[in-house]
Amino acid sequence: MPGYARPREPIPAAASHSEPRSSLAWLRDAGFDSALIFGGISLALLCGAAILYEPSWFYPILVVDLWVLGYHHVISTYTRLCFDRASFREHRWMIAYLVPVIAAVTVLLAWTVGILVIVTIYFYWQWWHYTRQSWGISRAYRRTDPNSLYEDGWLDQAIFFAMPVYGILLRSSQDHEHFIGMELWTFPVPESVASTAGYVMGALLLVWAGRRLVALWRGRLATVHTLYMLTHFAIFGLGYVWISDITLGWLMINIWHNYQYILFVWMFNNKRFARGRDPNARFLSYISQSGRLWLYLLVCLAITGAFYWGVLRTIDWLLFAGFSATIVLYQIVNFHHYVVDALIWTKRGRGTSRAPATAS
Repeated sequence: MPGYARPREPIPAAASHSEPRSSLAWLRDAGFDSALIFGGISLALLCGAAILYEPSWFYPILVVDLWVLGYHHVISTYTRLCFDRASFREHRWMIAYLVPVIAAVTVLLAWTVGILVIVTIYFYWQWWHYTRQSWGISRAYRRTDPNSLYEDGWLDQAIFFAMPVYGILLRSSQDHEHFIGMELWTFPVPESVASTAGYVMGALLLVWAGRRLVALWRGRLATVHTLYMLTHFAIFGLGYVWISDITLGWLMINIWHNYQYILFVWMFNNKRFARGRDPNARFLSYISQSGRLWLYLLVCLAITGAFYWGVLRTIDWLLFAGFSATIVLYQIVNFHHYVVDALIWTKRGRGTSRAPATAS
């Protein structure tokens, strides 16, 4: 999850306020950034509209999302973890020790408390995971345009997190009993608390809009960052506020999140190997070169098939039985992904974990 790493290169000194701009501040280029900003939310809207038109399409779309985007996006994390020797040596403990610990805790919770607790943990943890990823990408766009006017400090963070926080409080106050067809427990949030959060969110969005209009009038609007923020507000509003069906709302934001993560991680790898093939990471550096995004995606899809269909299905068949065991197995992978994702994007040392200046 690109939400924790801090910039490692100095931000250029701001130019004078009157200095003309020659181009928009893209992370990579207009084509890639347009796909990153608008592609995921467009796909989510298309799928959501299709399901609203024909509810029976929900499960086919869910299966496609899981196999083409969801599992694939988890595998993308491991391109940073173990696709080359240096990365594997640095992160070996995350495989050798962290996997057994997370597996043991997850199984113990499912065995003693039940699947309900696993579903509940997933519901709240995925919300935080999605929010932090979006925060990280918004920071990346912010740093590409240092001469623009931005909200700073607590106001900046309050504006960004207002919609996600309101959304999760609203979902909790609605006391949904089922999520993706499984029993769910939500925190007993009073409706008054959720309503108050909604008013605060509305006020903060008005402040943000007003400040961006002032920036536009002064010729210092961060155009690309503003576009990204609009999609951030829109997808969290759809996923947690305006779509009444909690599962459909989750599916839409899940599609957006998976799509966004895959592209961002490829961009990270592409920048890491910008000088060409790396003899210490021959395979990863080869598929991460410009013009080979298609190959990177195919490789991740192939690994997805081998891992999820092969290994997990085999373990499920040999050691467990039933739907509950499958849920536990998949959530072990998800929870490990969440923890690893937070750790590898937080790393500040040298070596392969070092993120580019635009990856926080």
